Amino acid sequence: MADKLIGNALNRAQNKQSRRYAATAKDVGRLMRLFHGTIDALSTALNKDSDPIEAIEETGGWANLIKVRPEVVVLAETADVDPLMVAVDRYATLRKFAPALIEALDFKAGRGSARTIAGIHLLRDLNRSGKRDVPPDAPMLFKKEWRKLVIGPDGRVNRRLYETAMLAHLRNKLRSGDVWVERSSAYRRFDNYLLPEPAAAPIVAELGLPTAAEGWLQQRGRELDWRLKKFAQRLKREQLEGVRFVEDRLQISPVKTAVPSEAEALADRLDALMPRIRITELLHEVARETGFMAAFTNLRTGERCPNESALLAAILADATNLGLSRMAAASQGLTRDQLIWTQDAYVREDTYRAALATIINAQHRLPIARSWGDGTTSSSDGQFFRGGKRGAAGGDINARYGVDPGFSFYTHVSDQHGPYHVKVISAATHEAPYVLDGLLHHGSNLSIVEHYTDTGGATDHVFALCAMLGFRFCPRLRDFPDRRLIPIDHPASYPTIAPLLGKRIRADVIGEHWDDVMRLVASLKAGHVAPSVMLRKLAAYERQNQVDIALQEIGKVERTLFMLDWLENPALRRRCHAGLNKGEQRHALAQAIYTFRQGRVIDRSHEAQQYRASGLNLVIAAIVYWNSIYMADAVAHLRAQGEIAPDDLLTHTSPVGWEHIAFSGDFLWDRAASATGRKPLNLTGKQRAA
Repeated sequence: MADKLIGNALNRAQNKQSRRYAATAKDVGRLMRLFHGTIDALSTALNKDSDPIEAIEETGGWANLIKVRPEVVVLAETADVDPLMVAVDRYATLRKFAPALIEALDFKAGRGSARTIAGIHLLRDLNRSGKRDVPPDAPMLFKKEWRKLVIGPDGRVNRRLYETAMLAHLRNKLRSGDVWVERSSAYRRFDNYLLPEPAAAPIVAELGLPTAAEGWLQQRGRELDWRLKKFAQRLKREQLEGVRFVEDRLQISPVKTAVPSEAEALADRLDALMPRIRITELLHEVARETGFMAAFTNLRTGERCPNESALLAAILADATNLGLSRMAAASQGLTRDQLIWTQDAYVREDTYRAALATIINAQHRLPIARSWGDGTTSSSDGQFFRGGKRGAAGGDINARYGVDPGFSFYTHVSDQHGPYHVKVISAATHEAPYVLDGLLHHGSNLSIVEHYTDTGGATDHVFALCAMLGFRFCPRLRDFPDRRLIPIDHPASYPTIAPLLGKRIRADVIGEHWDDVMRLVASLKAGHVAPSVMLRKLAAYERQNQVDIALQEIGKVERTLFMLDWLENPALRRRCHAGLNKGEQRHALAQAIYTFRQGRVIDRSHEAQQYRASGLNLVIAAIVYWNSIYMADAVAHLRAQGEIAPDDLLTHTSPVGWEHIAFSGDFLWDRAASATGRKPLNLTGKQRAA
C-alpha cells in the first residue's frame, strides 16, 4: 500500500504534466511549420547567394519570428520541466499519509542503503519536532540533477522538494529490496523470500532439474545447436509452412481459423435447444449439482451458511457490480442487513477460490468437456474495467484503454473454457509477473502443461520459470520478427541465419548464480512466495540483480527454443490462437454480467475489488458448467432424433453463450431454491432469455 500511495501521487503529477504538454500540440505544430518555412527560405537564400533577411520576409516575416519567441520559451520550459518539479505539485497529497507511514513502519536496509534509513529517520524527526528546516547535512540520496533542485542558490534545502525526492527514493528502494519492512509480506529482505538450500534441494530434484548449471548448459546446448541447424536448413529450402525469409527478415503468415459451416449450424441448433433460465435458478441448480456452497464456511465456526439464497445473492451482487443494498432491494425475502452479515461471515478470497475450484473440477469431469480440450492447456489475459475516478482508489491509467483510470482482471481460462483463476492488478502494470500465479496456485484438479498469452504476458523471466516448473510457455508475440534467436554456441556456427541471431548467452552468469535460481524455483513451487512478488521485486532493482540476469539468460534459451517451435509448427500457432480466443469469449460474457454502475470498479480497497473479480469469475464458471450440462443433453437429443452431431464438430462449439440467461429483473431466490431437478430442453425453438 505504501508503494501504491507514493506511486499514485507521483504518477498523477507526471500524468498532469503529460496532459499539459499534450495540450501544446497544436502550438508546437504551428511553430514547427513556421520554422520549417524559415529554414527552407534560408537554405534557398544560401544556395542562390541572396539576402537571407529578405528571404525570411518573403516567407513568414522577421516580425513573426520575433513575435513567437516568448511562445517558444514557454513551450521549451514545459517540455524540460524535471519530474521532481512536477511531483512536488502533489506535496499536499503526500503529506496526508507520509508522516504516518514513516512513523508506523519499521524500515531496514543493508549496508549499501544505510543512508536511506538515515534519511527516513531525519524525516521522522522533523515530523515529530514540527521543524520545517532541513539541515544542510541531510542525506542526498537521489541523482545529482535533483540535488541541484533541492538545494537552492542560497544553500538552503527546500523541504518540499527534499521530502518528495526522499519518498520517491524510498519507493524505489522498497521495490528493489534494498530497503525492507519488518513483518511485511510483500517487502521483506530479498533473501527471506527464498527457501534455505536444504529445503529447496528435494523440490529441485522432484522437478528433475540438474544440481549444477553445467548439466543444464550441456543438455540445452546440444538441443539448441541441433535445432538451429535444422531450422536453418528448412528455412533455406523454404520448407516452413507460413514462414518466409525475405531481405534478412522473417515474414510469418497470420493464423487463419476456418470454422466449418456444419459446425456453425450445429452450434445454432444447440443454442436453440438451451432452456431459458434466470440467473438465480442457474446458480441454485449449479450449487445442487456441484456442492460448491460447502466451500463458503463461517470465518469463526467453520460451518456452512444456513441461508444459501442470501449467500448466492451476495455472490451475484459482486458479479454484477450491483452491490448489497441494491441486491437486497431487488431480491424477494432478503434484507440488506442479512446480505452484509452473510458476506462478512462467509465471503473471503480463500472461500471464493475453493468454491471456484469445485465448479472447475465438476465441469472438468463432464464427458462433453473433452470436446473442447483435455484440461492440459490454458490461456491468460487481462480485461480492463474503468475505475470510479475517486483519487488513488480509481485505478491507474493505461493509454491503451484511453484516459480513464481503471483496473485489470487478469484471468486464466482452461481449454475446456473454465475460468480457473482471477486476480485484480493495476491497469498500468506488466501482466507477465502474474502468469505463474494462476498456473501454480489455482487449487483445481487441472494439470496444465501448456499455456498461452499475448505479448503483454511474455518476458524472458517467465520463459525461464515456466520451463523449470514444468510448463510449456507459448505466447503470441506481436513483435516476433523483431526478436532475436539467442544461441549458446558462437553465432558464427550458424552463418545462413546470422541476421536472425543475437549475442550468445552469458553462460558464466548462469553458472555463478545457478544455486540461487534453483532456490527461487523451489520457493515458487512450494508456495513459499508468489511468483508475481518475486518477478516484480527483481524487475524493480535500480542496478540489475545478478540473479535477475541469470534468470533472464536462461529465459533467452527457452524463448529461442519456443520461437523455433513456433516457426516450425503451424499447429502450435493455431492452438495458441484458439486458446486466446477462448479467453476473449470469457471476456465478452464478463461484460454482459458486470453491467451495473456503468461497469466501473468503485471499491476503494483491494480486498473488495478482488471480491468483485472473484464473484464475477465464479458466476462465469457456473454458467460454463450449466451450459456444458445442457449442451450434452441437447447433443443426446439430436442424436436420438437421428441428426448428425459428430465429436469433431463439437470442438468448434462453446459453453460460454448467455442469450438464454436473464441477468436482471427481480431476483426471486425462494422460487429458485424450491426448484428441483433439471429443466427440459427448449423444444419450441425460441431463443429469448427468461
